[in-house]
Amino acid sequence: MSGSWWWSRVSIEALDEAFTAATEMELPENPNLEPFHPYYPEGVIIPDYEPNEAPMHILLASLGGMLGFALLGASAIALKINPKLSKSSLALFCWFIMNGCLHCVFEGYFVLNHETIASSQNVLAQLWKEYALSDSRYLTSDFFMLSVESITAFIWGPLCFANAIAIVRGSASRHALRIVVCVAHLYGVALYYATSLSESYFTGHSHSRPEPLYFWGYYVGFNLPWVIIPLLLLCNSIATISLRLGTLDRVNVALDAHRYRQNGVNGSTIELKKTR
Repeated sequence: MSGSWWWSRVSIEALDEAFTAATEMELPENPNLEPFHPYYPEGVIIPDYEPNEAPMHILLASLGGMLGFALLGASAIALKINPKLSKSSLALFCWFIMNGCLHCVFEGYFVLNHETIASSQNVLAQLWKEYALSDSRYLTSDFFMLSVESITAFIWGPLCFANAIAIVRGSASRHALRIVVCVAHLYGVALYYATSLSESYFTGHSHSRPEPLYFWGYYVGFNLPWVIIPLLLLCNSIATISLRLGTLDRVNVALDAHRYRQNGVNGSTIELKKTR
């Protein structure tokens, strides 16, 4: 009887030890498991991901509301400083103010908080998680994205505000500043498209979900204005500078001719007085 009791006790202790060891043992990673996020390429690691709490239309409306408030306030200040500001100049002013806000605030937030965006639920973080459905590099602390967005946030953003100020003041430097920023935008978008599309072409791994909304709507559509508008502004500024330099050259030629004639008349008068 005592032997059977001892054997039962030993069996129970062995089972307890086996259960404890099994619960403490780390399970191996299974590459076939479905990722707990909707981002591509499949299997991309996004630590501490939490899905958005707000729906897409609320997030886009929030972004539009913030930008609209900033543009209305900035426009009121601009018209108070320069009441003669034309509608076209005001439109350009709003374009550069919007760029400055997006670069410094929205993209600046990404640069400073890229490690915690996936788990955050504030409006800017949720906007980035929504956009990252078209480019998951924004949730993986990709080195290229950090580099290009840092330059955009801390250099091109302030230069956009400088452009807006130059427009209101009618500064002679406004076209030079505009050319710099437009070239920067075109070069940045070219790099952005090229790096992602070339990686997709050579490796077969796309950072965008396959639905048309995310590739054509978000990835292509949201960035396309920074190709079309800077290209138009760049052509306009180059044409304006060329026209004014051509006018200045003609004025200089006319002034040189006038000085030459004046010097010729004065010289002839002096010679005539000498002969008399």
